Amino acid sequence: MDKPFIITMGDPAGIGPEIIIQALLAGALGAGAGSNTAGFVVAGDVAVLCRAAAVLGYKPGVAASTGAEMVLEFPQHNLRVMPLSQLNLEQTPFGHISAANGRAMLDYIEWACARCRAGEAAGMITAPIQKEAIHAAGCAFPGHTELLAQRCGVEKVVMMLAGPRLKVCLVTTHLALREVPTAVTTAEIVATLKVTHAALQRYFCPTAAPRIAVLALNPHAGEGGLFGDEEERIIVPALEQAQMLGIQASGPHSADTLFHFALQGAYDAVVCMYHDQGLIPLKLLHFDDGVNVTLGLPIIRTSVDHGTAYDLAGSGKASAQSLIAAVNMAVQMSSSDRKVHA
Repeated sequence: MDKPFIITMGDPAGIGPEIIIQALLAGALGAGAGSNTAGFVVAGDVAVLCRAAAVLGYKPGVAASTGAEMVLEFPQHNLRVMPLSQLNLEQTPFGHISAANGRAMLDYIEWACARCRAGEAAGMITAPIQKEAIHAAGCAFPGHTELLAQRCGVEKVVMMLAGPRLKVCLVTTHLALREVPTAVTTAEIVATLKVTHAALQRYFCPTAAPRIAVLALNPHAGEGGLFGDEEERIIVPALEQAQMLGIQASGPHSADTLFHFALQGAYDAVVCMYHDQGLIPLKLLHFDDGVNVTLGLPIIRTSVDHGTAYDLAGSGKASAQSLIAAVNMAVQMSSSDRKVHA
């Protein structure tokens, strides 16, 4: 039996509710939006979603559905909602950080993750959260990724940012640049390559060995040690270990030239040593339709690649392109996974 995907509403005071309504009205959340899907359920708040609809010029009807679910009824589309919070809108203004909002965000994530782990959902797509708010609600994790890894019992996950033309995976993520050289270790690169290879093979390259380019840390790949020795001392041994495991990884490639060849189709993904090394080219190409994917989880999780955009919340001007891309990627990943395990 086909299972629904769950969309977590994200920050009630941010743009998440608005872009979910926009995606619905664009036809991206219908039961027929992708193959092998029973549609989409939003883990969120009915009143907040109705407020978002009003911002966009709509007043949906609200009806009871199966079990605890509610349905927001629009002229041509319906939105299934699992109401996990009942926030007071007067105390939830746009752009406002609060512990109550943080608790609601965590409830949406926890419920969606539990349904996915139980095999009751095909995957989860997350709207943006506000980290200060979830910390105020008592969450010790810095964000979605770490929380989901812990709930799924996984030690190593990889952040992949992806668009139609480029996929980048990160060895280190949110670190000060001065801390990167000590965080880039042979063991960490090998672990990143193993997770990346397995996920590419499962979801994105089911019929061929994934081709992974591994970037250097230093300019010109260290220029024979003139600009640093991390390539020979750390990255080359990681590549040798990965290749012995059957992973088709090459490098270390100089970052100033590699992306040209990646865009010509020479590689299925690029493993980058630090955040901006990968995200600058990715967002140059896919600023509006980039997707954040957590690799290494036993469940499918995709996300928008932007934040809560408090400055746009309530204006109706936020773009839903990244959310729609995240929805499409989750459906594609689920479809590929079915083929692999057929």
